[in-house]
Amino acid sequence: MNKFILTILLISSAKLFAQIPEDVIKYSFYPQNGTARSLAIGGAMGSLGGDITATYVNPAGLGNYKTGEFVFTPGFYFNNNKSDYRDTKSNSKKSNFGLGPIGLVFGSANRYDPTSSSAFSIAVMQTANFNNNVQYKGYNNYSSYSEQWAEEISISGETFEGIRNNPQYAYGSALAAEVYLVDSFRINSNLQVRGLPEFLLGNSNSLYQEKNIITKGGIYELALGFASNKKDKLLFGGTIGIPIVSYKNTTTFRESDTSNKLNNFDYFSYTDNYSTNGAGINLKLGLIYKLAEHIRLGLAVHTPTYMFAMKDKRNTSLEANTENYNGFASVTSGTFTNGVDGESKYTMLTPWKFLVSGSYVFREIEDVRKQKGFITADIEYVGYKGAGFYSAVEVPTVEEEDYYKSLNTVIKGQYKGNFNFRVGGELKFNVIMARLGFSYYTNPYKDAELKARKMLVSGGLGYRHHGFFIDLTYVHSFNKDVDFAYRLSDKNNTYATLNNGRGNLVASVGIKF
Repeated sequence: MNKFILTILLISSAKLFAQIPEDVIKYSFYPQNGTARSLAIGGAMGSLGGDITATYVNPAGLGNYKTGEFVFTPGFYFNNNKSDYRDTKSNSKKSNFGLGPIGLVFGSANRYDPTSSSAFSIAVMQTANFNNNVQYKGYNNYSSYSEQWAEEISISGETFEGIRNNPQYAYGSALAAEVYLVDSFRINSNLQVRGLPEFLLGNSNSLYQEKNIITKGGIYELALGFASNKKDKLLFGGTIGIPIVSYKNTTTFRESDTSNKLNNFDYFSYTDNYSTNGAGINLKLGLIYKLAEHIRLGLAVHTPTYMFAMKDKRNTSLEANTENYNGFASVTSGTFTNGVDGESKYTMLTPWKFLVSGSYVFREIEDVRKQKGFITADIEYVGYKGAGFYSAVEVPTVEEEDYYKSLNTVIKGQYKGNFNFRVGGELKFNVIMARLGFSYYTNPYKDAELKARKMLVSGGLGYRHHGFFIDLTYVHSFNKDVDFAYRLSDKNNTYATLNNGRGNLVASVGIKF
């Protein structure tokens, strides 16, 4: 496992700035959401259209509308998480509600040319669902969480008193110094800053480590789409999206001695509460060309989302029992900030997305009610290494500028562009439709040891009659990712592999007008 070489960034998660490289994945690496119909065919909507999901995938698809439509899409998620941390396996579960697109499409044919039309859509959709609970635990004789605080103090150049009086350290190392979990010791005639648990490492001694991450919220995107259809041959369109982020995270890390001896350390428990709220803007452009009566090709580009109003709030707490060294003690970040939660403001750019798509429609005729089905596929490229974070302060401090430069350098070094694949099909039996789909989201990490991917299989049924429709779909996703327990500059960073099995039951109800 390659180490990060930028020391300031590696241990910065204990400071006020809460942004870390994994935030790129949090805000970008998630499957395409949509109506029950679009999810049933694997989310492959890049060259089809005729579905409000086109607003979020390829807005040119709205050009297939020549009448109006209202649609409502509730959903329910079932999370089953399995983790492996240092050869110890754990399980956790979490269920919650989700929201596909809710909105209206207004389509109208050209009165002088029925083969041409235009359409406008307005919709809101939960593009990402953060509600989950991940747990992992295991024995570690290699490193301690407290080492990151010791490193932070060592490289700061501050005295312990200076650490306690500087608010930027209030969320990690100041807490550790206050309860004497971290202190200075003379080792081989040199004065060094160490965490008390460090002295227990090595040989057969191990620390027992537990991490619990509870996340809530999502990204909700309000979208305004427009498309034009020229003679049922060329469709083109655009969407302005306004994503709104609401995210809450409560992370608890506990580390304890397994020897049952009086050796100046029994356990500590550290809790980090932070929330993120923000809004941004993006643009999606696309076109669909009917190469022949039964073949459709699609092309779309999604600009980076410019999140111009991101704000984090943070508070932390630490309790520790250092036995004969300092006994039991506890402290909160409010002790060093006059009881006020920490706050940071920044802007963010998500990655570019490029999409190519193709569809084959069986019995392609003007009366879509007589079409017998289709097969369709999307290939999507996402440039994760192009994402970035920037200070939103008018005059940022030197430290803040250095932090974001380091963060963006690590993002470029840790991530790569990846390809995602979606394929699906539908067969129509009079007023009943049957659908199947599959999608695969490949690994965004450069490091071969960090393996992440998302694989989804889906199936569903649809009913359409006299302008009323209802679709029901089940999607099961097999997701793999990693989570770093903590970050150190002088050792390889230990992490957990996470396997998430997520079921998603989705229904779409709509009416044409």
